[in-house]
Amino acid sequence: MTHASAQDDGPGEGATTLSVVVPFYNEEANVGPLLEELHHALASCPWPWEAVLVDDGSTDGTLREMEAARGRHGEHVSVVALRRNFGQTAATQAGMDAASGTLVATLDGDRQNDPADIVHLARRLLAEDLDLVVGWRKSRRDGFILRRFPSFLANRLIGHVTGVRIHDYGCSLKVYRSAVLEAVKLYGEMHRFIPAWLAAHTAPGRIAEEVVNHRPRVAGRSKYGLGRTFRVLLDLLSVHFFMRYWTRPGHFFGSLGLAMGGVGGVILAYLAWVKFGLGEDIGTRPLLLVGVVLVIASLQFITTGVVAELLTRTYFESPRVKPYVIRHQRGHGEVWKEPQGAGQGRGGGPEKQPAEVEGDHGQGSEEER
Repeated sequence: MTHASAQDDGPGEGATTLSVVVPFYNEEANVGPLLEELHHALASCPWPWEAVLVDDGSTDGTLREMEAARGRHGEHVSVVALRRNFGQTAATQAGMDAASGTLVATLDGDRQNDPADIVHLARRLLAEDLDLVVGWRKSRRDGFILRRFPSFLANRLIGHVTGVRIHDYGCSLKVYRSAVLEAVKLYGEMHRFIPAWLAAHTAPGRIAEEVVNHRPRVAGRSKYGLGRTFRVLLDLLSVHFFMRYWTRPGHFFGSLGLAMGGVGGVILAYLAWVKFGLGEDIGTRPLLLVGVVLVIASLQFITTGVVAELLTRTYFESPRVKPYVIRHQRGHGEVWKEPQGAGQGRGGGPEKQPAEVEGDHGQGSEEER
């Protein structure tokens, strides 16, 4: 089905649908206004759409405001409440897992991202047959020392290490093709590296960026600071490792082991020649200890590589492992907000009733853990 026909038809096989994922953490004052802005911005959206709101263990009235917003706007608004604060990455992953659209848009819950940019980014993704369009906050409304300067350095460093050079890795406003997004699982602080992760599953030419509007924070308190810089650096090392050795960690550890073993072997061979060829004593030479340590370390790295290969295969065979625990979920039943003028439900029939899910998802019960 062409993009044009997908816009004209209701949701069905090959039709375009849009899921908007918004994680919140202690954003009580921003939930209601953001949902109003989102509905205003998507009033002319040509595709059926849904909103997936994720409460990341907020300690204020954020969850209450989310439930109230769902009551005001309808069943196309889903609410996913996590049991505790798992972090923005896990909350974003929870929203992506709950999303049903063929396209998935993400944005922050602090209202600094403009929902009016969502349709524009989605249109470009479809028109140019892309897999990801990343927002670029070219005129960023944040402080220079604590926000813009660290982000500038981080973007340059991430682009250099990963080879995926975009201007703004930290912008949460992105639009994805869900079929590609399913191949990426997020944890730690990995939401900043999604373009790099996707580059391992799709051609870099199918990733683009678009200048978007950025607004100053008008309510709530920022959750970011210089402390996140160290977490980003550690996660960047992980990203670099996984991008190069995602399915073959044994090559990484094995290469180190062989290099150390080679140097240690040369040292021990030289000392053997000194001992048996020249008849000199080598028992007090520090070089003997260095050679022995290198050979032992090489064996440890090689065996670590073998264990890592086994763990990698175990991981890939456990697709149900998730980095979060859901307390409850309301409204996930593929209920869409239809474009204006379109018939109700799907194909003129009744809408599907939303499902309510209670309990833990993804990590099992406490007894099982």
